[in-house]
Amino acid sequence: MRPKLLSWLAPGIGIKRWVALVMFAAFLAVLGLFIIIGQDLVREVYNRLVPTADLTLIIVIALVLMTTGITGIAFGVQRALRSIVRGISAEAEGRTGEILYEQRLLKRGPKIVAVGGGTGLPSLLRGLKTYTSNITAIVTTMDDGGSSGRLRREHNMLAPGDIRNNLIALAEDESSIARLFQHRFAGNEKSSLSGHSLGNLVLAGLQEMSGSFDQAIEELSLILKTRGRVLPTTVDDAELCAEMDDGTIVRGESTIPELQKRIKRVFLDKDHVKLYPKALAAIREADIIILGPGSLFTSIIPNLLVTGLSHEIEAAEAKKIYVTNLMTQPGETDGFGLEDHLKALERYIDLTAFDAVIVNSEKVPEALAKRYKDVGQYAVINDLKEPNKYGFKVISAKLLDIVELEAKPTIKHHSRRLAAVIARCAREEFQSSLKSRFF
Repeated sequence: MRPKLLSWLAPGIGIKRWVALVMFAAFLAVLGLFIIIGQDLVREVYNRLVPTADLTLIIVIALVLMTTGITGIAFGVQRALRSIVRGISAEAEGRTGEILYEQRLLKRGPKIVAVGGGTGLPSLLRGLKTYTSNITAIVTTMDDGGSSGRLRREHNMLAPGDIRNNLIALAEDESSIARLFQHRFAGNEKSSLSGHSLGNLVLAGLQEMSGSFDQAIEELSLILKTRGRVLPTTVDDAELCAEMDDGTIVRGESTIPELQKRIKRVFLDKDHVKLYPKALAAIREADIIILGPGSLFTSIIPNLLVTGLSHEIEAAEAKKIYVTNLMTQPGETDGFGLEDHLKALERYIDLTAFDAVIVNSEKVPEALAKRYKDVGQYAVINDLKEPNKYGFKVISAKLLDIVELEAKPTIKHHSRRLAAVIARCAREEFQSSLKSRFF
């Protein structure tokens, strides 16, 4: 975050022009005063203030007077603005420059669409929201386990869990909001609230009040003051299914990895699942489209199974980037390297339409790698031979971040580094949209 004073000077927030106008108006006012006073009186005042012909002293006196005047004007304007802001919003006091920077400049950022779900996509969104507020996260809503699954069955709604996580990631003040909306109710199995996330219950309540799941998402976006928006891939109620290598058919997203069998393909239980119209419009208007990160078969590919989504991404003029997972996932991508991920994806979307793939190059700390190994997870390595058959650029970067989740160190994508890599990869799109000095 830039210093508070410098944020007032950031290009594009519409402040410097008014400060310049105040300075110019002050000059005109002083000039007009001198004209009214008259030449003789002005000369008399000058002779009294500057009783010597010493040029150095004259310059010093002039600079002192000018500095004092400019400082006084700036201080007065700042205090006046502070009083106004304090009366309108106490929360904004002391952050006015930052808020103007965020609201004015970030709105000029490129239009980014991120497609995915799970716990991977929020890490990406946290980084992207520091570059632009024109973010659309298109998220799968087919989870049938845990709190989301119970709400789907009991309240006839789409799975809210991934929607909630991504809304929180885009929230303006994530630190306090996350603790509130991520809270899970404790209690015994007989309790109706046990295991439910507060954010999921809020979405369920908003759906009941507004009458639709998509309207509930919009209402929660307003509450959280998100920089960007989160959209479901579809509002049709569909179930994710999988066929294993041995021919076994599994129904339900949460049950797919439980079998611990190699997945042959995933599909939906309906032949035609309509793409949400606002998601379609976002893809067509995007400057950049990002696929991932997220669970390959249960978070990313389910989006591509919705009718028309893959075709729209392929046909879009936007720059397209795929972000690979950091670690393999038991029951889904056991033993997968980068090439295996791409082979699985190319069954559902034409990867030759993509411009770049981003893969982590940072080594997992030994102690942490051992803990992940004990549960069957390994780092995803870049084993793709160059030149690759897809024609895209493979970007390797240090993207590892270790965060504390439930008192355990957990590997996540480093939000700021990942966003910076995407910004460099799509520099032209960022610069043409922003027309300012982000880089």
